[in-house]
Amino acid sequence: MPPLRRGGLAVVLALVLPVTLALGWEVAVDTGAASGRLLPPPSRIGATLADLAASGDLLTHVAATLVRVGLGFLCGAAAGILAGAAVAMLPAVRRLIDPSLQALRAVPSLAWVPLFILWFGILETPKILLIAVGVFFPVYVGVSGAIASVDRKLVEVGRVYRLSRLALARRILLPAVLPATLVGLRTGLGLGFLFVVAAELMGASEGLGYLLVDGQQFGKPDQILAAIIAFALVGKLADTVLVALTRPLTRWQDTVRESL
Repeated sequence: MPPLRRGGLAVVLALVLPVTLALGWEVAVDTGAASGRLLPPPSRIGATLADLAASGDLLTHVAATLVRVGLGFLCGAAAGILAGAAVAMLPAVRRLIDPSLQALRAVPSLAWVPLFILWFGILETPKILLIAVGVFFPVYVGVSGAIASVDRKLVEVGRVYRLSRLALARRILLPAVLPATLVGLRTGLGLGFLFVVAAELMGASEGLGYLLVDGQQFGKPDQILAAIIAFALVGKLADTVLVALTRPLTRWQDTVRESL
């Protein structure tokens, strides 16, 4: 099957389950089988999204969330790559900082909120730092694990061919660690969207997380679900963009997944 048709079929199949569930709930509410008070039908959620879009509020909230996630992702990913590489390549650094980082990785996101507010106030800095913390750990674990698991035989082959340290890193180490590193980046991006909700609890007046809190405080389940759907769509779009940007880096891979 041509790649274009295969991609179109994949999109259709991916929509079957959510569309079926949405139509089923709409019918249940219309026929009186369900009240729809706490879980509004898709028509009401769609109307709420349309109203938010028409007023410009939806774009404002999406833009605020994307800026925070983008900045937090860049900071957290850069720190995670550097720390992961240092820990994997320098045993002394690994023994010094890895136990502490592994312990901090278990701290829930909300536990950082009061501390960051105390240190940095309620403006944008603590929000971005909180997202960076969420992104840092999966990238750190992915990079350090990828480097540590490089096959020793590959390095020995490079030394047999008398590759310099720079050439060894570029031609052997980098291709070997890229797949796991990119998985860590995708995981970090996903956690960035999880942490932005906690970040936007810190006095935010705009953002999708703010929409969630506002809907909860004023008893608007349709707004809450509209914000959740917006989160899902924006998160999926961001992940798709990241995959598209990084796909050329792993084009050399000949995996069974690509042939199925």
